[in-house]
Amino acid sequence: QVQLVESGGGFVQNGGSLRLSCAYYGHTYGMGWFRQAPGKERDFVASINWSGAVTFYADSVKGRFTISRDNGKNTMYLEMNSLKPEDTAVYTCAAGAVARDKANDYDYWGQGTQVTVSS
Repeated sequence: QVQLVESGGGFVQNGGSLRLSCAYYGHTYGMGWFRQAPGKERDFVASINWSGAVTFYADSVKGRFTISRDNGKNTMYLEMNSLKPEDTAVYTCAAGAVARDKANDYDYWGQGTQVTVSS
């Protein structure tokens, strides 16, 4: 069983930065971040494999967001820069056997953290 706890969400102005954290309890392999805006489907944001050597990003966040993990601290991060109002969403971390871009690939989910970017 794996438990995931996100933190670091908040309110930021257009062009600002935030860092999300996802503490994990239990053994994980692939991990990822997804987001869901009001009235929209959940979208893939980024994923990372166990070692951190392989990462994937949605086109909408490439060059602005960076995913990383520190297995010694059992924590995954999402560094978000140059934030835009369209990045506003609930961000949720997930863990699964592989690090891919489909929600169905993940078995465990956190509770989510709100990110709001003002225009």
